[in-house]
Amino acid sequence: MTKIFISCALPYANGPCHLGHIRSTYLPADIYARYNRMGGNDVLMVCATDEHGTPIAVKADKEKKKPIEISKRYHDMIVRDVESMNISLDSFTRTTDEIHYEIAQNFFKKLYDDGLIYRQDIQQLYCENCKKFLPDRYVEGLCPACGAEARGDHCEKCGRALDPTELDEPKCLTCGNTPVIRDTYQYSFKLSEFEDDLKEYIENNDKLPANVKNYASNWLKEGLNDWVLTRDMDWGIPVPLDEAEGKVLYVWIEAFLGYISSAAQWSRGSGIKWEDYWNDFVVHFIGKDIIYHHSIFWPGLLKAYGCKMPDMIYAGEFLSLEGEKMSTSKNWVIWIADFVKDFEPDLLRYYLTMNAPLNKDSDFSWDDFQRRNNDELADVIGNFLHRTFTFTHKFFDGKIPEYKNPSKEDLEFESAIRKLPDSVGEYIAEFEFREGLLEIFKVAKLGNKYFNDSEPWKAIKEDYQKAANCLYLSNQLAKALAYVLKPYIPTKANEIADIINLENHDEWKDAKVFLTEGYEINKAKPLFKKIDDDVIDYQKNKLKENLKENTDDNMADMISIDEFDKVVIKIGQIKEAEKIEKSDKLLKLQVDIGDEVRQIVAGLAKFYSPQELIDRKVAVVVNLKPAKLFGTLSEGMILATGESGALLTPDDCEVGERIQ
Repeated sequence: MTKIFISCALPYANGPCHLGHIRSTYLPADIYARYNRMGGNDVLMVCATDEHGTPIAVKADKEKKKPIEISKRYHDMIVRDVESMNISLDSFTRTTDEIHYEIAQNFFKKLYDDGLIYRQDIQQLYCENCKKFLPDRYVEGLCPACGAEARGDHCEKCGRALDPTELDEPKCLTCGNTPVIRDTYQYSFKLSEFEDDLKEYIENNDKLPANVKNYASNWLKEGLNDWVLTRDMDWGIPVPLDEAEGKVLYVWIEAFLGYISSAAQWSRGSGIKWEDYWNDFVVHFIGKDIIYHHSIFWPGLLKAYGCKMPDMIYAGEFLSLEGEKMSTSKNWVIWIADFVKDFEPDLLRYYLTMNAPLNKDSDFSWDDFQRRNNDELADVIGNFLHRTFTFTHKFFDGKIPEYKNPSKEDLEFESAIRKLPDSVGEYIAEFEFREGLLEIFKVAKLGNKYFNDSEPWKAIKEDYQKAANCLYLSNQLAKALAYVLKPYIPTKANEIADIINLENHDEWKDAKVFLTEGYEINKAKPLFKKIDDDVIDYQKNKLKENLKENTDDNMADMISIDEFDKVVIKIGQIKEAEKIEKSDKLLKLQVDIGDEVRQIVAGLAKFYSPQELIDRKVAVVVNLKPAKLFGTLSEGMILATGESGALLTPDDCEVGERIQ
């Protein structure tokens, strides 16, 4: 027996769950956990809500609430969503629990005492109006790589990880003022010291899937820098050092420890040591957007602490919706709470598993969902089960008939039934969940063909034993399905078991045990219903209407032609250019705009040397309020593309001429 520690990526407590969360993390973890429990392994599956960090603090500021109120609200929603999808967690806690604070602070303190965390002087954006340093998401501006609007930790358009000081035209999210750069300090982890250990871990761990290895290996090629582990905030776990007043642990150190604190809380209630599970076999189920964190940062921290690193990291790829990227801000999303109001959760569990392997991006389509439900669940699996149970009652009084003198076709079908539990189990054990479900579907389809070819409704009059053998074997497959479907669609598997009159179907090995002749089953009940076109049309229209309402709301952000006329763009000519000290992006320019020379700070240093810009004509927005960037006054904006930094070069225009 193996003890298995399974964790699901911690959902962030600033919103409920949607289909993508279930598909990439919770459903595959649940399939794996359920199978291993049935296989006799001892499983501990844990999760918690991630409740610190700037997004929750920002949301609390906007709603004039305390951050704990925001996190509690969404924790309750997430628990409801996870439970509604029958995710069989042993422990679901919160990173605001007392035990989590204790574990996180002790973890930090040990690494600090061991000399692996050190104080580092850095520069950080500071809002003079709010009188505070601004951690990542308290800053918004323009991405220096692509020019799109971005927050201080990440650009959603190009995917680049950012530091707030890198943003062009940064603004304080709270008050809108332009922050300044000030010297401060934080605490950093010596991640670079563990580069060789992590390369060894990634390259020589045969259990890691290809997508995890590839992501991590590409990151390691760049070399590892030390990693800042603290932030200046009120909301979070205080750094356990006397001199670190006002600083909290960065969520990407303490959120990892949510796996440990959830397990520790379970241990306190059960009296069983969680460490026994961790020391045997550990598997993390995550989404691909946090591969770097779980394959490099987290193992590095564990190595430094002296703990075993995870054995397996399974990263589900992204799920899109009707061919488009899901977007909660645009309301282009299907929430779990909305789905389970209209459909049984097992239908979604089946579809999300069958739709595509987890190591490939996939798409949720209402039409495809309907097709798979109707053609696969209803017409193949459901039809086979219903005919088996109905004809058993009709011809054999609900009792398993005698099996003798099997034909070649009988023996081939019997062999397929007997092999099914082993083949499905092997697929699940190797994290190939879709392949296991495909195997089930393939044998159920074979069962339908066998049933049709045997024609028991006709054979009962002409060849009694042929009909008896058909119903004997069909019931054996039905029993096997009650077991092998349980990790995938547990509620439906239980309904099948109820019809077959199985009091207990929790042990995988029993899937191979055939029902005895004379065993009595219950009457058939409808298991899978077809979904009508009008039901799907309603869902598609609702989705489009949600998007339309969001678009209508966003129309308020559009400006009129009169407002646009207020923007004054003139032709300017660069007379002087020099780099700004301590910035690798910004240049200080002196620009002639006809009636005066303006000083403008522009993020062009990565694209042009100062000498290349002398005498270049440029388009300049001249009626912006002056702002300070890196402590340097800027009295306008140079227009250029975000990705390449290409300047708009109106060479045929006169200096000072206004663009109309």
